[in-house]
This record gives sequence, C-alpha cells and structure tokens, in this order.
Amino acid sequence: MAWFLLFVAGLLEIGWAVGLRATDGFSRPLPTLLTIAAMIASIGALGLALRTLPLGTAYAIWTGIGTVGTVIFGIAFAGESASPMRLGAIAMIVLGIAALKLTAPT
Repeated sequence: MAWFLLFVAGLLEIGWAVGLRATDGFSRPLPTLLTIAAMIASIGALGLALRTLPLGTAYAIWTGIGTVGTVIFGIAFAGESASPMRLGAIAMIVLGIAALKLTAPT
C-alpha cells in the first residue's frame, strides 16, 4: 500500500507542478485552489507512505515521478524540446527511480 500511496503522491506532484502554470501567478482562483489541493494531497500521501518506506528512497522517487511526469507533460502539451539530451536525462532519472525501488528494504 505504501508504494501505491507514493505513486499517487508523485502523480499529484505532477498535477500541482502543472497547475502552478495555470494559476497565472496565483491570480486565478479556481486553478489556485486546485493546485493547493493537489499540493496538500501530494504531501499527505507522501507522509502516509513514509510510515513504512525509507525517507531517502521515498522522497527521491516522489520527486523523480514529479520531475519526469512534468517534463513529459511539457514535451507533450507545452511545446517544450524533446532533444536527445533531455530524453537521455529523463531516462537516467527513470533508471535511478527503478534502482531505488529495487534496492528498497520494503
């Protein structure tokens, strides 16, 4: 269950990172409220996952999911570059996440 909560927390991190752009500097009320709700839910799910997962592993995976997901969103929907160097960097993050998961004691 902890790994599932960590995955959900990572997805919510993608949501609030993308949502920050939609808030237009926190000047748009609905996107701002949704972004803040995603932030709170993401931290809450991470906190619950940390009951059983190692701190360093869980935090790195949480931020990794958020980072990779946000970059992929930017490439797919915001016209950001999909250069070989960027894709290689994403691949390294994914490999790091996989390695942390495979070496975690739980």
